[in-house]
Amino acid sequence: MKKSTIKRIWGYVGKYKMQLICVFIFAILGNTLTILSPILVGNAIDKMIGLGQVDFKELIRIITLLLIIYIFSSLFGWLMSVVSNVAANSTIHDIRKEAFEKLNSLPLKYFDNHPHGDIISRLTNDIDAISDGLFQGITQIMSAIVIILGCFVFMLTISPIITVVVVLITPLCFLIASYIAKRSKIMFLEQSKTVGELNGYVEEMIGNQKIVKAFGFEEKSLERFKEINGRLYKAGQKAQWYSSLTNPTTRFINNIAYVSVTVIGGFLSIAGSLSIGNIASFLTYSNQFAKPINEITSITSQIQSAFASAERIFALIDEKNEKPVVLPNIKFNDCEGRVTFEHVNFSYKPEIPLIKDLNLNVNKGNMIAIVGPTGSGKTTLVNLLMRFYDVRSGKLEIDGNDIYHIERNELRKSIGMVLQESWLFTGTIAENIAYGRPDATRDEIITAAKEAKAHGFIIRLPEGYDTKISEDGANLSIGQKQLLTIARVMLIDPPMLILDEATSSIDTRTEINIQKAFQKMMKGRTSFVIAHRLSTIQEADIILVLQQGDIVEQGNHKELLEKKGFYYNLYTSQFTV
Repeated sequence: MKKSTIKRIWGYVGKYKMQLICVFIFAILGNTLTILSPILVGNAIDKMIGLGQVDFKELIRIITLLLIIYIFSSLFGWLMSVVSNVAANSTIHDIRKEAFEKLNSLPLKYFDNHPHGDIISRLTNDIDAISDGLFQGITQIMSAIVIILGCFVFMLTISPIITVVVVLITPLCFLIASYIAKRSKIMFLEQSKTVGELNGYVEEMIGNQKIVKAFGFEEKSLERFKEINGRLYKAGQKAQWYSSLTNPTTRFINNIAYVSVTVIGGFLSIAGSLSIGNIASFLTYSNQFAKPINEITSITSQIQSAFASAERIFALIDEKNEKPVVLPNIKFNDCEGRVTFEHVNFSYKPEIPLIKDLNLNVNKGNMIAIVGPTGSGKTTLVNLLMRFYDVRSGKLEIDGNDIYHIERNELRKSIGMVLQESWLFTGTIAENIAYGRPDATRDEIITAAKEAKAHGFIIRLPEGYDTKISEDGANLSIGQKQLLTIARVMLIDPPMLILDEATSSIDTRTEINIQKAFQKMMKGRTSFVIAHRLSTIQEADIILVLQQGDIVEQGNHKELLEKKGFYYNLYTSQFTV
């Protein structure tokens, strides 16, 4: 059974007990001084001997004492706010850290099935909402405990009868606040989800502006944005409308209590049971008693928004991690590159089978080319080999070891992968090439760049290898980015290679040079090459022809052409004018 959201949040906040104790101490010191002031004011009123006759000396003494009380009360209030801020920020730091660490342990399937903008929104907007609600909650709740208990005690000492009236009326505030909060929570959760959806859509449109403009999709994208934004407006409006009912309603009830105190206090004063000073003190205490309730209800929207955001963050943290390595855990140091697929079945969705009963034996140093139409399962094959996805049934072995007995990091260190879509991070050219080997020397980085045919364009850049790459390599061409990703793999020099359309964005002359570099690099290494341009795989030891997840043909280039089957049709179609 899952813990409640409040318990989950307390699990993080509770780590900072020392800060919370300090907050409580400062709340006691600051609010106790404030609670003492009504008694002093009441005494000052009672010091008046008659109409126009005032003990000014005593009055000045009380005013001076009140001034000192307010100064120290403000000081302790400031200290409480500072320490509360430290506790809230420390808690948010832990939540954000755990959420980001969770991203690194989630299976690739999670990122394929969730909009990236929504994930980003959870780690930014939702955590900020928790931060705001947490800070307000700590300060208000700590103060509320002290003020309510303190005022209750002092009211009892003045008049138990009026205290009972106040205590009977006040719980109505909590009942109304609870009723409204239950309904507003639903809308705040909807609001958080819609913010994530909007962020995802904005990220999608910004990242693909060239496509949007090329196909004249501006108006339709704007319409879609307006539709999501409209739903966000409605959800936000309803959430704020519901939560805004709380504060005026509770204030109305508190005013009823205030009037009741005045009326009953007046009768008791006439009867001689209460002095005017006591009535004045009690009225102040009734206001102070209601004040924390009003303040808490005034931040109901922030607290509800924080709870809704917390549920989204905890939903992320509670996602299942990648399947752990099955014991016994095998040490995988010297990879030779012998790969076996044995009766492997896989599908992204159980109801739509993709790879069915796949059997394949790859010897050390073989070059395996994988071809086939779009959606035939080419990339899926290497996704299984890298353990980005796990097979549904069957066995997948490397060097006779089941890959489910090998640590993912050790497995992936043994395989260099160049994808069709290149990825670079904000940093220097050298740092991007050395991504897989941060300890590489500058000479090793330059050698890898030369082998990848990237050295020529790098030295023409303003600062050469120290040139800063903007976000996702926006200041480089697609081909240049791909050359850098190729250099990155050449630097780590792995025993196995996966090339997924690695030269698709490179001009023909550079591609020829890169192919020569790859051939040199693949010598003695097991390599899997996914290619659409069949002219680049003629030297492959084995060509696998996939269709709807099945290997329909297998052999080398010459053998498959002689069969005049599916591969022959694919190959000849690329040269048909």
